[in-house]
Amino acid sequence: MAKNTWKHIQAVRQAAPLVHNITNFVVMNNTANALLAVGASPIMAHAHPELEEMVSICQSLVVNIGTLDDYFVKSMLLAAKKARELNKPWVLDPVGAGATAYRNQVLSLLLPYRPGVIRGNASEILSLAQMKGAATKGVDSRAGSNEAIEAAQYLHEQYGSVVCISGATDIIVSKARQTFLHNGDALMTKVTGLGCSATAVTGAFIAAIEDPHEAVTAAMALFGVCGELAARQSNGPGTLQSALLDKLHNITEDEFAATLKISSNAQVSL
Repeated sequence: MAKNTWKHIQAVRQAAPLVHNITNFVVMNNTANALLAVGASPIMAHAHPELEEMVSICQSLVVNIGTLDDYFVKSMLLAAKKARELNKPWVLDPVGAGATAYRNQVLSLLLPYRPGVIRGNASEILSLAQMKGAATKGVDSRAGSNEAIEAAQYLHEQYGSVVCISGATDIIVSKARQTFLHNGDALMTKVTGLGCSATAVTGAFIAAIEDPHEAVTAAMALFGVCGELAARQSNGPGTLQSALLDKLHNITEDEFAATLKISSNAQVSL
């Protein structure tokens, strides 16, 4: 499994996909650098007059709702609509889903454009499912990844999206498939926007790899392994951020294979 995942990592470097990001302005620099480190090319474009053209020339789209305003929301909707029309893969990061009525309203407008991937923490995935009427357990910001599996399956049924539940264990859910990744480090939670960077990297992988489940798995495996390795040589959040970018750029196959902790379940019944 590690060898196949490594092949996907190399495929992204060879393809050097152009990834269009409409993301929150707290993390733009970090996400652009993460994309460059894995071999992709970032574009951070929000202007309404160029959005449709920009989506047309890029290989994938990433939409992150972290910092919303009306202009950004229109940008997101224009881009998602165009991506859907062109059958371009796109990723939705529903940051803060369930926190406010405005966020839920924006998500309700984006979801009909059927993102190929939805990546969020357990509480965000639970909230998205409840917005659509799923009978899931109550949303809890402390919920563990495994508590959102049923909600992820529901979202997959509704939109066909591969759903990535981020957390101490990252869980990738699609039809009859679950993959569990047990890498990363607690220090990663002390750096703003690393989850947003992981979402952007996922956008690069879905642009270069045909199987979306394998694409999301490879992206999250790479990010988790690199974060874990970077944390081992870091003195705190500041050095972790630099070390992570370096490791995303220079990780070797031996390092990756020796560190990766992955398991799967291909017998899930929806």
